[in-house]
Amino acid sequence: MDSATQARFDLINSNLAEFLNPEIIEDVLKSGRNPRVYWGTATTGRPHIGYFVPALKISQLLLAGCDVVILLADVHAFLDNLKAPLELVENRAIYYRNIITAILQAVGVPTEKLEFVLGSTFQKSSAYVFDVYKLSSLISEGQAKKAGSEIVKQTGNAPLSGLLYPVLQVLDEEHLNCDAQLGGIDQRKLFTAATEWLPKLGYRVRAHLLNPMMASLSSGKMSSSDSPDSKIDLLDPAESISKKIRKAECVPKVVTDNGVISLVEHILLPASILKGNGEFRVERKDAEPLVFTDMEQLRDAYRADILTPQLLKPAVAAAMVELMAPIQAAYKASTEWQEVTLKAYPPPVVHKKVKKPKDRGSRFPGAKQEETAQPSGQESAQPSEQ
Repeated sequence: MDSATQARFDLINSNLAEFLNPEIIEDVLKSGRNPRVYWGTATTGRPHIGYFVPALKISQLLLAGCDVVILLADVHAFLDNLKAPLELVENRAIYYRNIITAILQAVGVPTEKLEFVLGSTFQKSSAYVFDVYKLSSLISEGQAKKAGSEIVKQTGNAPLSGLLYPVLQVLDEEHLNCDAQLGGIDQRKLFTAATEWLPKLGYRVRAHLLNPMMASLSSGKMSSSDSPDSKIDLLDPAESISKKIRKAECVPKVVTDNGVISLVEHILLPASILKGNGEFRVERKDAEPLVFTDMEQLRDAYRADILTPQLLKPAVAAAMVELMAPIQAAYKASTEWQEVTLKAYPPPVVHKKVKKPKDRGSRFPGAKQEETAQPSGQESAQPSEQ
C-alpha cells in the first residue's frame, strides 16, 4: 500500500480491541474503492454515554473515507426478549437517529455521508426472509444460542425470537452489501459465527471491527439496563452528570475496571484528538495543571497517586458536561425531538395508593353513637322488608 492508503488503514485500525480479517479491508483500499462498514444498534433502552465509543469509531471511519451505514435495528429490538414493544419501536428508532447524529456533530464530524437504514425496510423482503429460512436449516439451536449468548437476553424457557436474532444480524452483512461490521467486543462470538455461516449460503466473508467495552461507573461493562446512577444518559443535565461522576466508584491507585478512567480513555481523549486538541487537562489549585496526551501517562500518574480521585472526578465531570453540551442544545432546540422522546420513552404511570379507612373497632369512645346516629331527614340504610 502507498503511504496515503496505509494512513487510511491505520485510522480504520486505531482504537480497536480486535480486528478480524483485516486483509479484506486492505484489499478494498488497494482496489481504490471506499470500504462500506455497517454498525447496528437495537432500538431498545435510552442510549447512554457508552454510545460515544462506537460513535467516535464511526467518526474515524468517516474521516478515513469509509461509507458508513447505521442500522437502526427495530426488528432486532422486538426479537430480543420483547425489550421494545412494537408500538414504541418506531419512535425509538427516530430518537436513536437524532441522538447518534448529535453525538457525531458534538465531536465536529460531518454527517452528510452517513447513511441510516431502518431494519424493517429490508428485513421483511421475500429475499431476506427466505435467507432466514435457509440459514435456519443449516445451523443448530446450540450454534444460534452460542452466537447470541453475549448480546441476547438469556432467560429460562426463552422465546424462539432470541435464536433468530443472531441469524438476522449475520444476514444483515450480506443484505446491506457491506465489507465490514463494527461492534463491541461482546459480539465476538456472533462475528466469528458470521464468518462460518455466510459461506454456507454462498456469500462472502466480511471483516469485523471490535470496539472495547467501557467500564460502568459502578463496575463491570456499561449497559442500558444498568441502574440510573451507574450510567449517564446522553440528555442528563449538567448537575446530574457531575453528581453521578462524583458518586462513581474510583479506587485510589487502581486503574483496572475504573469507570472514571474509562471515560477518559474511551471518550474524552479520543474526542479531544478528533477536535484537534489531543489532551486531557486536570486543574490543580496550588500547582500547575496536569496535562495528559496518552493513557499510559494518565495511568502512571494515577498509580503513583499524583492524580487522585479528588482531582480526576471534577476534571472528568467538567469535560463530559462540555462535550455533551451541543447534544443538550440540539435537543432543546428541537420540539419534534422532544415530542418523539415522550412517545418513545413515556414516563411510567404512577398509581396512587387509595388509603383504606382505619378500622378502629367498636370500643373507641363514641363508637355506639356513630353506629346508631343517622343524618337528619334520611332513612336507615338497612333494606326494608317486602
